[in-house]
Amino acid sequence: MATTLVSTGITFPNDTTQTVAAIIGTSVQAYDADTAKTDTTQNYTKPQRSADTVDNDASFDLNAAQNFTCTPAGNVAITFTNIPDGQSGAIVLVNSGGHTITAASTTKVMGDALLDTVTEAGTYVIGYISDGTNVRIYNSAAQQ
Repeated sequence: MATTLVSTGITFPNDTTQTVAAIIGTSVQAYDADTAKTDTTQNYTKPQRSADTVDNDASFDLNAAQNFTCTPAGNVAITFTNIPDGQSGAIVLVNSGGHTITAASTTKVMGDALLDTVTEAGTYVIGYISDGTNVRIYNSAAQQ
């Protein structure tokens, strides 16, 4: 006689051992001590990172990556899309042409001279942190 679990709709024949083994990983998530949980604090034993993403138009999709490299071919406005709360990262800005760099309205510049500095030809690291609505940016001096 088969048994059906009403809440799940899974039917088990008399030999439940084989059936349960067959559905783990398909209908039921397998137990894995290394699976990160999204509703609890984690203690990671390995680094969590994303690969650097090249985005030369200075419009950075924060769902796509955390760290970016940007080599603009002309004047650009630093813009962020899909702004989550609490994401931070870095942008390596290679402004070899000395192009004018501005900021979109949701990009908040920390320090009066930041955009004047990165408009000069050079390579800069621009750090950022987001609050769900805006992204605050700050920068390094030009690479020596």
